[in-house]
Amino acid sequence: MKKILALVLALTMVLALGATAFADDGMAVAMITDYGDITDQSFNQTTYEACKAYAEANGVDFQYYKPASDSDADRVSSIEQAIDDGFNVIVMPGYAFANAIKETAGSGDYDDITFIALDVGAGDLGEDFEVPANLYCATYQEELCGYMAGYAAVKLGYTKLGFCGGMAVPAVIRYGYGFVQGADAAAAELNAEVSINYAYANQFFGDADITAAMDTWYNGGTEIVFACGGGVYTSVAEAAAKVEGKVIGVDVDQVGIIDGAYGEGMTVTSAMKGLAPTVQTMLAAVQDGLFSEYGGKIDTLGLVSETPADNYVQLGTTQWSDSFTEEDYNALVAAMFNGDVTVSNDTEVEPAVTTVTVDYQGNIK
Repeated sequence: MKKILALVLALTMVLALGATAFADDGMAVAMITDYGDITDQSFNQTTYEACKAYAEANGVDFQYYKPASDSDADRVSSIEQAIDDGFNVIVMPGYAFANAIKETAGSGDYDDITFIALDVGAGDLGEDFEVPANLYCATYQEELCGYMAGYAAVKLGYTKLGFCGGMAVPAVIRYGYGFVQGADAAAAELNAEVSINYAYANQFFGDADITAAMDTWYNGGTEIVFACGGGVYTSVAEAAAKVEGKVIGVDVDQVGIIDGAYGEGMTVTSAMKGLAPTVQTMLAAVQDGLFSEYGGKIDTLGLVSETPADNYVQLGTTQWSDSFTEEDYNALVAAMFNGDVTVSNDTEVEPAVTTVTVDYQGNIK
């Protein structure tokens, strides 16, 4: 009998230790994918790799969860499963998490869990949503990296540009209007004739209709298109491949996925959001006990340094040339950081231009 009691006691202790293992370590990170996977070479993959790298470097437990479908219910289910499994820091990339955030972080049921949301803003959550102290949301100044991309394109010699956005939501509009402003500034410096076809796909994926529209652009002389809207790049790249056209990627460094699938050298640059730096900064804040300085806020992140790599908005892999070198890019970023170059973030009014001609075509679909 004593042996049985001892065995039961030992088993109970093992189970208790297993249940509190994460708590003893103090921090355990779970990343939830939105509607993609960790191999999407976009938001999910970048966030996953940043979380994994931080966890491995700092001895933190980490796991990712993929919801069963692209639905709020399944995103909530994955978040709750991660919490049930003992994870106390939940990282969520993308605006698709807005409703799931309301149902979990906003419910008051998980006040002991830290939630980090990337690219989720007040417009996604609703103006009446009060951000709880255990939630931090990061949005980005897309107009700044959009400006960099437009400026770089013209400096690199392209004079017939295109902007194909996803849906005309604020983030996409900021990308596009920044792109126009950057192209205009470069055109003015070069005294060059530059034109821009500007349209929204009215969806975040490519299809035959979007490809046909891009065929028309490229066949009409467009040399390079800023594909700014999730999977819309597939239609842009498909059309570009037929005429050896060029593409600008978005959100992350897309040279790998676009060039790998559609042709080496197609991607001239990418207008990037600093998802990885955000993840690194926030996880360090949690581990160092400083999350209270960030919790309860929606921050709009942009330039924090004259050094491009330190910033939350920047260009990805770029095809530098004598007409636009990496040193020129560094100088541009320094000028933007110091206020010598300013970029409007107004999404209500089309940006004023002095040199470029912009053909605003509305929605393709």
